[in-house]
Amino acid sequence: MMRLFALAFLLLGMSVSAQTSKPNILLLYADDMGYGDLGIQNPHSKIPTPYLDQLAREGMRFTDGHSSSGICTPSRYAMLTGRHHWRKFHGIVNVLGTSVFEKEEWTLPEMLQKEGYTTACIGKWHLGWDWPAIRKPEAKPMKRKKGKGTQSFWGADAFDWSKAIPDGPLAHGFDYYFGDSVINFPPYAWIENDRVVKAPDTTLTITEKTKEGSWEARPGPACSDWDFYEVLPTLMKKAVMWIEKRQEQENPFFLYFPLPSPHAPIVPSDEFDGKSQAGPYGDFVVQSDWSCGQLLEALRRAGVAKNTLVIFTADNGPERYAYPRAEKYDHWSAEPFRGLKRDIYEGGHHVPFVVKWPGVVAPGSTSDALVSQIDIMATLAAMLGERLPDGAAEDAFNFLPILQGKAKTSARTAHVHNTKKDHYAIRDGDYVLIDSPNGYVSKRDQGWETRRSYPAPGDEKVQLFNLAKDPIQKVNLADKEPDRVKAMRALLQRVRAKGYR
Repeated sequence: MMRLFALAFLLLGMSVSAQTSKPNILLLYADDMGYGDLGIQNPHSKIPTPYLDQLAREGMRFTDGHSSSGICTPSRYAMLTGRHHWRKFHGIVNVLGTSVFEKEEWTLPEMLQKEGYTTACIGKWHLGWDWPAIRKPEAKPMKRKKGKGTQSFWGADAFDWSKAIPDGPLAHGFDYYFGDSVINFPPYAWIENDRVVKAPDTTLTITEKTKEGSWEARPGPACSDWDFYEVLPTLMKKAVMWIEKRQEQENPFFLYFPLPSPHAPIVPSDEFDGKSQAGPYGDFVVQSDWSCGQLLEALRRAGVAKNTLVIFTADNGPERYAYPRAEKYDHWSAEPFRGLKRDIYEGGHHVPFVVKWPGVVAPGSTSDALVSQIDIMATLAAMLGERLPDGAAEDAFNFLPILQGKAKTSARTAHVHNTKKDHYAIRDGDYVLIDSPNGYVSKRDQGWETRRSYPAPGDEKVQLFNLAKDPIQKVNLADKEPDRVKAMRALLQRVRAKGYR
């Protein structure tokens, strides 16, 4: 009997040890932050980012990391499912829009829950909820003049705010959620788990000026005391508190911290005004960097930093305000790339990508391997020895060997870039094919192109660039290499139809 008891005790100890040996995971996800906004990868940056620079010095910086899309919702969906957004949709979840997830869709947090992780999302969700479930049957939309037409929207009285809001983060793998869903979309209220903390009591109207750019705030339900300037500070404090409580628990944790910044409205707290040489946007990046730093400090205070894998990246490139900012402050947020948010040029999706994993990832290392945020799910599955279900994360490649220093090249050799329907680019090795007359989706800024000596627009049908020789995508090789264009178009069609494998 004693021998059986001893064996049971030993097995129990092994089980606890195995569980606690799993690293915690902190995923920091910036919103509309450019590759060139980080000082460590842009010698010309006018924005100090000491905390993220230090994170890179303590981990591995990927110089060829990508999001799936040039806009918010698709990139988030792709990262949390390991599949390209364009297999299902292209646009964002609009105001009070429904969830992009199917009930049976396997997500990254669901996988981690299965492995015993406590999971939380604190920050911007932008993946939809079932808002009609709490809308009053008799509710009618409000209308207001906008331009030459009218705009319809729901007022605060249209919803029963006492009810739980279904099909949000808790329905797709998160044990806990806190945020405002989307900083510039209603409802302008804090949501904890699946309920508003305080019921909206008014309809948003904007009368004051933002520090840079436009408010971009859509009309709709709001709390009368809502303060856009308090969104990032509140989320940061909530995340810090959540981390500090982890020292009391045995389970490993996964915290997904999608920042609302530096997305518009550009609202840095007053104490950050003038902290950069790139205007209010630069100051907002400084505050975003500092906020990430507070979470990293919380890991140390909680005594879990040495067993936490930290990933920092961004959903897409910087917003169109980058053009006037470049002219006024001589800071190009997408440096060294061409294009911005929405574009399928590199600047739209070639994003910061840093991984720190103490004891595994060599400090101060840099990788030029092609990686995507879509690959995070397969990589973490490999780390945990988790077999993904058939049909899950079908576009994801495992880059764990790169993190472990066992490989320098990636299993991924191709990547499809897309923001809108029928507007695709494909990366294959050093080459990228823009299967369209150009890679712009937002707008073309002729002044920016002229200052950087780009050729005037021609009558080309497609564009082909060798990124190894021409990372700024200035020299179109399509006419000189028609066979490569044909082969890459065929590859694009094959990947779209059958996947990578």
